[in-house]
Amino acid sequence: MNTDPSFEENRQAPILEPPEGSEAMHPEPADLFESNPVDLSVLRELEGQNILNAGQFSFAQVTELCKLAAILEKIEIWPYHPLDGKIAVTAFFEASTRTRTSFESAILRLDGKVISIADGRMTGQAKGESLQDIGEMFNAYADLIIMRHTETDAPDQILESLRIPLINAGNGSGEHPTQALADWFALLKWKPYLAEPHQGDDPKLKLGILGTPGSMRAVKSFLLMSLLFRDHIRKVTVISEMADPLGADVTEHLEAASIEYEVSNDVREHVPTLDVIYMNSIALLGDSYKTLDSRFKLNSESPLKSDAVVLHPLARLDELDTSLDTTSHNLYFSQAHGAVFIRQALLMSVLGRLKALPNLIDLSGTNDQPTLGETAIGSRFTDPV
Repeated sequence: MNTDPSFEENRQAPILEPPEGSEAMHPEPADLFESNPVDLSVLRELEGQNILNAGQFSFAQVTELCKLAAILEKIEIWPYHPLDGKIAVTAFFEASTRTRTSFESAILRLDGKVISIADGRMTGQAKGESLQDIGEMFNAYADLIIMRHTETDAPDQILESLRIPLINAGNGSGEHPTQALADWFALLKWKPYLAEPHQGDDPKLKLGILGTPGSMRAVKSFLLMSLLFRDHIRKVTVISEMADPLGADVTEHLEAASIEYEVSNDVREHVPTLDVIYMNSIALLGDSYKTLDSRFKLNSESPLKSDAVVLHPLARLDELDTSLDTTSHNLYFSQAHGAVFIRQALLMSVLGRLKALPNLIDLSGTNDQPTLGETAIGSRFTDPV
């Protein structure tokens, strides 16, 4: 690991605090790792892997990624050049604001390089070129590909020829696994006990979804990743105007996980009972965006539990009113901000650059002295290898 003595000078500036007067949540990242070191051996399992769906992760991989992301949120990592010499292609054949720019920010802040394809119409696909041929060319141009595409089977197509890691940034109505990582990163900072196996006296969460997981990839990936935390969840309530909002695949996973769940179209009955509400209204169906479940809306007058939090992958329409933005229910801005750090943790793991992590001192913000002097690495990381 890097032991550059200038680490103390590179603490992350507190740029992510909510604006003055806002009660929006910004949980303290240090609470997630202060007494819970990152197990680097777990993260090394991800080296060289394609990241295609939420179900491919283990509970340990998600929690260790989130703990590393919490550390990265507390420091400036770029002086240690974790991705120096690495090139990533962000190939977006479908519109994106947060996902593409947060991935590119994550790469650049790690001192990597980006080849950005912001509009698929500017690629050879506009001439009829196959994803298989594009993948073969990418092998020579970069070390990793981050791709979003309107076609659900796009990852399968490009992987026929791609021999470098692929991160799925959204495939039609399929999945969005790194959004699910950002979602659970926000929740684990909010309730750090979720990062540990459930203990008898730990409260269990009532998880609500306002949306259609079967048609909304971000909602689907969030729900599927939630199954890793099933011991912390009392019940999942899906509120949708669709007769079958889950679809056969998601239903099969819920049944296999033996988690209690229900489907309803009555938002007034269930919202007052929920601890976490995950909502969305935009779905990519075919080659166009559709609005689903738009009659389910939340605002500052909604009968939310006093300590309930709201998550939203954004972009939003009028289902999530701006009157909630300055309330303590707002975890969605912290969710979006944290996407950079969880993607940094994933990129370092997949590209095998965990060895670039610096020697860490106290990051709680309450002590300017190293917790364990020159051996402070042990206070933040364990590495039994």
